[in-house]
Amino acid sequence: MRPIDATDYMGAAASRGITIAIVGKVMWGSIISEWASLLLRWLHVVAAIAWIGSSFYFIALDLSLKPRADLPDGVQGEAWQVHGGGFYRIMKYLVAPSQMPDELTWFKWEAYTTWLSGFALMVVVYYLEADLFLVDKSILELTPFQAGLFSLASLALAWLLYEAACRTGLAQRELPFAIGGYLFLVALTYAFTHVLSGRGAFNQIAAIIGTIMVANVFTLIIPNQKKIVVSLIAGQTPDPKLGKTSKERSVHNNYLTLPVVVLMISNHYPLLYATKFNWIIVAITLALGPVIRHFFNERHAGRKSPWWVWGVAAAGVVAILFLSAAGPREAKTAVLSAQPTLADVEEIVMSRCSMCHAAEPVWAGIVTAPKGIQLDAPEHIDRNIRLIGRVAAWSSAMPPGNVTEMTREERAVLAAYLEQAR
Repeated sequence: MRPIDATDYMGAAASRGITIAIVGKVMWGSIISEWASLLLRWLHVVAAIAWIGSSFYFIALDLSLKPRADLPDGVQGEAWQVHGGGFYRIMKYLVAPSQMPDELTWFKWEAYTTWLSGFALMVVVYYLEADLFLVDKSILELTPFQAGLFSLASLALAWLLYEAACRTGLAQRELPFAIGGYLFLVALTYAFTHVLSGRGAFNQIAAIIGTIMVANVFTLIIPNQKKIVVSLIAGQTPDPKLGKTSKERSVHNNYLTLPVVVLMISNHYPLLYATKFNWIIVAITLALGPVIRHFFNERHAGRKSPWWVWGVAAAGVVAILFLSAAGPREAKTAVLSAQPTLADVEEIVMSRCSMCHAAEPVWAGIVTAPKGIQLDAPEHIDRNIRLIGRVAAWSSAMPPGNVTEMTREERAVLAAYLEQAR
């Protein structure tokens, strides 16, 4: 046996240094990614609240305006409101006032910030970690680059098709346009669920709707308002069509808001995005959102409240509940040869989940157990057994992208054990 000399110690130390450096890079990369996700999500939510809040307010205000005999020329109507101990008298001009006011408040950065922060969040979560959240190889064999390219291309193409439909005058026929737009979004959802992971598909359709909404503000509503301002400054009468087309797009945004909010938060609910009929769940959600908005719009306008809306909404929610109970997309329905035991469950979880959900994860890029959930010991598995069922038996949300290749049979074992343990 060769004697150990100083060179061996130096080599061992160098090796340890390289290992520590690699671990350090992985750890800091994970920490930076996590904080970027948190800060961007925070900004996205705050901006969206501001945008949606102002949008809902102005739609409600617009619908509640009442014509009066004593109003200035060109005023469509007024509304009296009370808030925070004060009274407000608000008037809306049909096109624009006769001259430009000294001060004018623009509502646009709420929308722009919502989209910019949302797209940045999409890059951090779905593009940089596409193998976990955008790709599911049990659905389609895609590389992260291919999935990201597909996502970007479909985002741009869907908006261009919508914009073309609006600019060719199709949007002026409200009901056919609404039905056509609904069928278009449902078809996209069906396609996405057969290309991307369930979570990725839900996020993609939400990103498309959000992009359409922000593009309405950026490419038409604000430019039209600027044209009106230019006309006023020049002493000209603004074109009434500018306000009419802006209003048209604003109404589109109003009816798309509720579905996009549900889709954006759906990543927290695996029984929505990671089950067999996930695309039908989206189809129902896309229908329920506008129906519910219709109720509030009618009330704001002072018309008879369509109470039937809540019956439709309740039926839709019940339908989603039953659809979410259908299990994963490739559910195993064969009868098992024997009743599974806790030991069988532990073996599956230890082999498919514990490399990430452990006190010391061994999966590259993960330095702490996701959500603080550890599944590396029998007592931890038993404590989290219902959660395991929700994400890996009744849905296929975990492992994300099925990166550890959990089989249909293994999911069936988990489901059968949970069924007998009730």
